[in-house]
Amino acid sequence: MHRRTGGGEGPSAKDPHAHSAGERSSKPRVHLAVRLPRSHMTMSDGSDKSIDGVATVLIIGASRGVGLETVKAALEAGHSVRALARSARRIPVNHPKLEKMAGDALELATVNRALTGIDAVTQSLGVSAGPEIIFEPTRLFSKATQVLVTAMQKARVKRLICVTGFGAGDSRGSGGFLYNVALHLLLGRVYDDKDVQERIVRRSKLDWVIVRPVILTSGSKTKAYRALVDPRDWTCGFISRADVADFLVKQIDNDAFLHKTPVLTS
Repeated sequence: MHRRTGGGEGPSAKDPHAHSAGERSSKPRVHLAVRLPRSHMTMSDGSDKSIDGVATVLIIGASRGVGLETVKAALEAGHSVRALARSARRIPVNHPKLEKMAGDALELATVNRALTGIDAVTQSLGVSAGPEIIFEPTRLFSKATQVLVTAMQKARVKRLICVTGFGAGDSRGSGGFLYNVALHLLLGRVYDDKDVQERIVRRSKLDWVIVRPVILTSGSKTKAYRALVDPRDWTCGFISRADVADFLVKQIDNDAFLHKTPVLTS
């Protein structure tokens, strides 16, 4: 299995695969999301510790892509960040509130250590482009997520913001003919494992949000994106990694998308 745990993500403009979707609801269709207000609610991690606005965040997959952008966005928002990646020392960000932790997200002992003193976790894993992702099965996403959920439940850390992709879970088949064909041919095996990843998160007792971006770009942060929870609104499109990171950080202390699977698009 070819794996990379540093700064992963879903489909990019170079490798067109998408991200999957939310849950069906009996409520009227809604377009939740641009510029979500920062709340001042209190989140409990199961102990006497609580968060009021500013948190200590563990970012898994922090060395590149969405993970790296999330490091920047979380620091900009005033949070303290622990960035976990195998190549963490090469993260091109330096900040008094940033701790770089080199380690493998598949190792339970490493993740247990990384969760010490943490209020919330974001996870954005990815695999390196190559023929292996087309022809060989992967279990990176499901194995790393099972390790993380087990460790979080033991540590009594409740908030998990997990990035999968448009095309995972019940959003499979929602991207239109060309997108669906490309996803199946190029990333079918990856998304099979992302389906398992999502089931692990959904079945946990955590306060989770599963985020499903569409095709990723390297554009700048615009904040002009939509988070779609109604399957009737799901459609393929593009979104910058910086905008995905902006949304992830907003979920640290906001319950608007708790136990939902929003599709992010511009």
